[in-house]
Amino acid sequence: MKRMLLIALREYAAFVRTVGFWLSICLMPLGLVGVIVFSGLAARTAPAPRLAILDFTGGGYAAALTRSLSAGPTPTAVVVRPPPGAGDGYATAAARIRPYLSGGLDTPSGARLDAVAIIHGAAAQPALDLWTRNINEPGLQATLTAALADAARRRHLALDGLAPQTIAALDATQPKVTQFSPRSREGEVSLRDRLPGVAGFAMGVVLWSLILTGAGILLNSVIEEKQNRILEVLLTSASAPEIMGGKILGAALVTATALAVWAGVAGATFGARNPQLLADIAGLMVGRGLALYFLLYFAGGYLMYATLFATIGAFCETPREAQTLLGPLMILLTVPMIFMGQAVTRPDAPLLQALSWIPPFTPFLMAARAASNPPLWQVVGTTAAMCATIAVELWVAGRAFRTGALASGRFDVRLLLAGIAGRGEAA
Repeated sequence: MKRMLLIALREYAAFVRTVGFWLSICLMPLGLVGVIVFSGLAARTAPAPRLAILDFTGGGYAAALTRSLSAGPTPTAVVVRPPPGAGDGYATAAARIRPYLSGGLDTPSGARLDAVAIIHGAAAQPALDLWTRNINEPGLQATLTAALADAARRRHLALDGLAPQTIAALDATQPKVTQFSPRSREGEVSLRDRLPGVAGFAMGVVLWSLILTGAGILLNSVIEEKQNRILEVLLTSASAPEIMGGKILGAALVTATALAVWAGVAGATFGARNPQLLADIAGLMVGRGLALYFLLYFAGGYLMYATLFATIGAFCETPREAQTLLGPLMILLTVPMIFMGQAVTRPDAPLLQALSWIPPFTPFLMAARAASNPPLWQVVGTTAAMCATIAVELWVAGRAFRTGALASGRFDVRLLLAGIAGRGEAA
């Protein structure tokens, strides 16, 4: 145990003493803040698309859509006059507007045309064709669809004899919907009641991120020391399980340091802007025992994957060779990320419950299901399965690590199996 701790401290000091480590820790939060700020700025400063509306129904829908698009402090689109000849008929409208949308022609005012909404069919049942430059922007289509549906509804109500004032009164009547739950302390569901789901999803994402960063550090460290024959020297004074355990612990301390710094920065930022939210999060983690719950699956998940990365590193001569072996492992890591969002919103789905019992997915999905208060037998059972898997991993990795550290050449499955069986020898 003493030798393992010394190796862990050596690993930890080797990274913490570097300038790049602290520089990356400081730049990561700044980079995230910059991305959030500038992405929001880009969305706010993007010009509204210039839209022309053609109505061939005779139902007056062009005016209704114009009012809807211009409502609010930021218009969804700037409505401009249609190009010359575009309103001659529905059959030729598409052909007339194509040169303007493809960039071949500008409108008579010299402005660029971004989209054209063509309303056709019967006035009682209008249809909408949207021609646009930007096919990846669904917002304009959704706004036009809702505006046309509302205008058609108003027209039907007016034809049935309702006065405009009555229709406006109907539109102003919005029912108040309040969500209640027996799991809420006050009865009415609040942000505090939704925090476990947010915290569970965030913990799964953080675990996934730290596995990639921490295990990557561990993998590169093992490969580098194998290339420099340092592992062979260490094996003369410590056992393979002690070396592997020390390296895993050292990498865990490095990632824990980064996590503590980021958590401190985030806590100080949120605490300054919303102290009550920070207090609710602290009360949630301590009062409901979620801190211990997350720590259990966090530590288990990290140890499970770190052991695999360390073993792979022992059998590889170069990072390039390791990347070829990490492919299946990365696919394994991708699966829980696909289902984590559903684990928060639909935690009792049979498929998600079944996946929670598969040890490589257990830490992520059980963290995401924390908001649903999974039954105690599921928590105990999945934890036991995860711990049993980790124990088998450590036993196999401990026997294979020495063989891989002393071997030379490319990865060989037969050598790995021989190391697990206790018959591995240096090549």
